[in-house]
Amino acid sequence: MEKWFLRNVKADLDKISRTFGISKLLSKIMVNRNIMDYKLMDSYINPSLTKLHNPRLMKDIELGVNIIRKGINKGHKIRIVGDYDQDGNSAILTLYKGLKRCGANVDYVIPHRIRDGYGINEKIVEEAKDDGIQIIITCDNGISAFEPVKLAKELGIKVIITDHHDIPYVEGEDGNKEYKLPEADAIINPKRLDCNYPFKELCGAGVAFKFIQVLYDEMDINIRESYEMLEYVAMGTVCDVVDLIDENRIIVKEGLKRINNTENLGLKALIKATGLEGKVINTYSLGFVLGPCVNSSGRLDSAEIAVELFLTEDFEKAEKYANRLHKLNEERKAMTTKGYEKVIQQVESRNLKDSKVIVVYEPDIHESIAGIIAGRVKDKYYRPTIVLTRSKDRDMAKGSGRSIEEYNMFGEISKCEDILDRFGGHPMAAGLSLDISHIDELNRRLNDQNSLTEDELLPKVYIDAHVPLDFINFKLIEELQLLEPFGKGNSKPLFAEKNIPVRRAFILGENRNVLKLILTTKNRGSIEGIYFGNIEDFNNMMIKKFGKEEMFKMYKGVENKVRLDLVYMPTINEYMGNRNLQIVVQNYR
Repeated sequence: MEKWFLRNVKADLDKISRTFGISKLLSKIMVNRNIMDYKLMDSYINPSLTKLHNPRLMKDIELGVNIIRKGINKGHKIRIVGDYDQDGNSAILTLYKGLKRCGANVDYVIPHRIRDGYGINEKIVEEAKDDGIQIIITCDNGISAFEPVKLAKELGIKVIITDHHDIPYVEGEDGNKEYKLPEADAIINPKRLDCNYPFKELCGAGVAFKFIQVLYDEMDINIRESYEMLEYVAMGTVCDVVDLIDENRIIVKEGLKRINNTENLGLKALIKATGLEGKVINTYSLGFVLGPCVNSSGRLDSAEIAVELFLTEDFEKAEKYANRLHKLNEERKAMTTKGYEKVIQQVESRNLKDSKVIVVYEPDIHESIAGIIAGRVKDKYYRPTIVLTRSKDRDMAKGSGRSIEEYNMFGEISKCEDILDRFGGHPMAAGLSLDISHIDELNRRLNDQNSLTEDELLPKVYIDAHVPLDFINFKLIEELQLLEPFGKGNSKPLFAEKNIPVRRAFILGENRNVLKLILTTKNRGSIEGIYFGNIEDFNNMMIKKFGKEEMFKMYKGVENKVRLDLVYMPTINEYMGNRNLQIVVQNYR
């Protein structure tokens, strides 16, 4: 069961339509995404590199760049400390290539997911000292690294932090939050409370990109050269699932142009290895095909493989690395499926699906995929979900959680701090470790202390507009393409229509997992609908509502009583040189 909501954000749609030369429907979709400022609207409709914000507005960026510039001039050894995911990979590539272009003596290290955990640590700092490193610059991490930064300073190493994660705080008994920063030489993070940068939602690679832009400017390198990094930054932006609005929208749109014409041997090899050669690379390709291959190296092997893939100038090495990443991702997918099935079996057999917060301990799954599994379980049951597995320390459990909009997972886990070893995250996701003996207590507390209502635990479907099927035409679909690229914060527009007769239905596909509907419009026309969801559930609902006989009539193409309300996206189906209007059904009732 789910609840449908028709978005109704108030705005002068006529004025917006006239100002930007777009339809009222497109204007409505834009304000539905809370884009209300006309300057942002212009950037949204006409994204271009000229509309990127001035990077010098970012707090400490000139201070950090000055440290690096002086270090380069003195020949100091500089080390980048990144992260093992796609955003960290992109941020490392951006800083490394940018610093190399400026003549820096630079290398990089990436913490190992299992052995080191997330971000810079004391071991990395000590190794940097042993290696004669004089400047450390972090990317996509560091904002919470109080002890490692303190150690680096004691050892005489300058530290520049570039990060995008939330600023850590301590909450007092009165509920007030005291925000704290590490004692680094420069801290570049748009989420700093004292940072006046106008856009706060850059990913780690986005912050690194801004840093390189200022560095190039200071080193008298044409800032246009920095745009070469956009193919990396676009990948990090999509894969880190930040909102695709404002600058992020520009970065991804421009980055995709470059990715589709890339000269990078590693990227070309990865596109080939994943079967995308000759196809248009879009946000789906980045988020669900290429990105997971890059992430798989950090999950199951060494994240350095992915960085070296994009740095190599050797074609054979590029193919070797790309094939390795593709193979690792296939292994990861198989492990994820097996782990997911085990977790679902637990949830069903122990009736955990009736809990408001699902906490599952499955000792045999790989800790690097706990978050992916938690996300899938959350999607299936629409419940905040934490999946834990056995840590390398046999008495400890380690895992990840994924949440729903109505539940602040990080805030709720924070209330259990006394039984946790380590934890971190944000409202929608968290990582944690604790003694295995405390798992039941964690489960009890999270379920007892939350205030989630039954209504909040129903999935929500937000509809942009009621659009009759007769209104769909090629011009509408072409105009909707102005809204691309789609992603978090800029989802594909969803429309709805009520009481649609189904003329006929077909089950298609090698695995019989695609439902094709021939729908009758109000003006007695017809249009195809395609549904990729659970067909067994669809059939059961048809039988429950209309009866078996009417369902069989629907499949035979005989006049029947089946009527559906549909939430859909209009598309163009191109096959054998023919172009037909079609809708992709997202939800039905």
